[in-house]
Amino acid sequence: MKRHFDEEKKFFGIDIMASEAFSNAWEGFLEIVEPHLPEYLHWNEICWKFVLYLAEVRLLIHRNTRGMEHWEIVTNTVMYSFAVFIGLLLLKWFIRWLFFNDKSLKTRIVETFFAVVKKIPYLSGKIKSEIDKSLTEMSKTAFPMPDDMHYRTKLPDKPLTEDQLDKEVDCLLSFGKYKWDDGHVSGTVYHGGQDLTRTLTKVYGKFAWSNPLHADIFPGVRKMEAEVVRMCINMFNGDENCCGTMTIGGTESIILACKAYRDRGYANGIARPEMICSDTAHAAFNKAAHYFNIKLVQVPSDKKTFKVDLKALKRAINRNTVLIVGSCPHYPHGIIDPIEEMSKIAIKYRIGLHVDSCLGGFLVPFMEKAGFKLPLFDFRLPGVSSISADTHKYGFAPKGSSVIMYNSKELRKYQFHCAPNWTGGIYASATIPGSRPGGIIAATWAALMLHGEQGYVDCTRKIVKTRQFIERELRKIKGLVVYGEPEVSIVAFSSNKFDIFRLSTALVEKGWNLNPLQFPAGMHICCTMQHTHPGVAERFVKDVADEVAILMKDPSGPTTGVGALYGMAQSIPDRSIINQLAIGYLDAYYSTVKLPSQQAEEAKVVEDGTKKEEAKGTGTRNGSIRKRGVKTGNAKH
Repeated sequence: MKRHFDEEKKFFGIDIMASEAFSNAWEGFLEIVEPHLPEYLHWNEICWKFVLYLAEVRLLIHRNTRGMEHWEIVTNTVMYSFAVFIGLLLLKWFIRWLFFNDKSLKTRIVETFFAVVKKIPYLSGKIKSEIDKSLTEMSKTAFPMPDDMHYRTKLPDKPLTEDQLDKEVDCLLSFGKYKWDDGHVSGTVYHGGQDLTRTLTKVYGKFAWSNPLHADIFPGVRKMEAEVVRMCINMFNGDENCCGTMTIGGTESIILACKAYRDRGYANGIARPEMICSDTAHAAFNKAAHYFNIKLVQVPSDKKTFKVDLKALKRAINRNTVLIVGSCPHYPHGIIDPIEEMSKIAIKYRIGLHVDSCLGGFLVPFMEKAGFKLPLFDFRLPGVSSISADTHKYGFAPKGSSVIMYNSKELRKYQFHCAPNWTGGIYASATIPGSRPGGIIAATWAALMLHGEQGYVDCTRKIVKTRQFIERELRKIKGLVVYGEPEVSIVAFSSNKFDIFRLSTALVEKGWNLNPLQFPAGMHICCTMQHTHPGVAERFVKDVADEVAILMKDPSGPTTGVGALYGMAQSIPDRSIINQLAIGYLDAYYSTVKLPSQQAEEAKVVEDGTKKEEAKGTGTRNGSIRKRGVKTGNAKH
């Protein structure tokens, strides 16, 4: 018997010492587990109960298969096994849909509901018809052109002369109804001074053919880029360990930061990285989540302060969280999130904290020296691990430049991409594009040199004071409500008396181009150097006050023009329809199909209407109202 047991041990490769170790471990397990079991239940009883249940299952199968032929038993077994398999698949799908999805449960229920509704034959046809109608109208009216202008769809047969080229360029430059240089546009152009434009254009021209991808050929461009990054790091009080890169804009800066956190999460064993941000965070985080398969968890902002809800943020953190996002300030309302508190949260949970300062990157670092106190928001906070700042906004550099900064090279390395086995050689790239315009880097460097710290402090003081003036005056206007407590350059406002998009339409007719907001409805003005010019802010406040006075006479009046479109878009619960319309707008942007212009016809209507009103002696006010009705159509286009 002993020899037989020894042979079995030899056959199975069981070592005596291993067997003794297993036996000891098993006894130790029983000593730990059994005392915690109820008195009526011990380990041996558990084993026997398991055997008993198996016997019961066996008897149940025998009872249900009694009298069956062999082929019936086999068929039923296959059918039941298949049914169980399908059931498990459905259960797995349901669990994944319920618990493991990037979108919230509420969003998925709404989307599923509307997806089912749109499959109903009558409704699907009706909805498709209305969407197609809207898309067709949009393609005709989104980008109107004068009748004497046409698209070039082929190369010219012969080269244009320089005079011909200048004439056509000037024509394209003057095309459009908004004149940004008179201060009537929110944001968009942040400086625009002629002297600065002339100097930056000169510097760009000298480096027009340079490419930082070839640093050995253009070492000066490499030097300028490294200096721009280091100057920005010092602005945000980073130490010698901080580092970064230049990018082509705020969106790329945000996207690259998200990629870095995702890849660091992968390296730390997180297979499904998540990032948390407020619903006021920039849409570029949605884009990054979509591009890089990161789960985006959006938490609500406080309805009064419009700052991120810290309690909701803490609840959203889990073992897959690699990043939380704070804005300084955020785009919709110009509010700064509580970065100091978020830094403490990031340290406690050992996760990254990105501060999105793309909008205010060249304002908030200088506000203290300009006389405006702010809480800490930069690398002085130990929890801040990355910051994005746009040089092409309040840094007054040409469009296409931004900076992403990290608190360590260890984090930045996850932004980089390297292809060591490419047949064309070892390929390493710091940002998304390979080739980049060296002229933009040179012009950005030149903008920083031309302003210096004192120049940016002075500009910050002018811009923030202008924002304070506009905010103060808007709060005095009955019927308007300013959102939150703006701190930098943006004032967001709405109305509790009338549809705010009615005011938006009226201001469009007066030549103002503001930014509409949704959830909640509103609009904002982003103050730039254009608004600091004498009389611009005063003119804006006066126009707003005049139009609000008119609207308050009939607060429940209909909304027309472009305001009606925004109001309608906000009220549609099925957001997939808005997606389709937005895609239609982008399609129209790239269309080169010439469509008949309505400008000449509308101008004739305005002229005829004005003459008729003057002939009737009804006064200029009625005439201006009639013009407004026509212009509303223009705004809608």
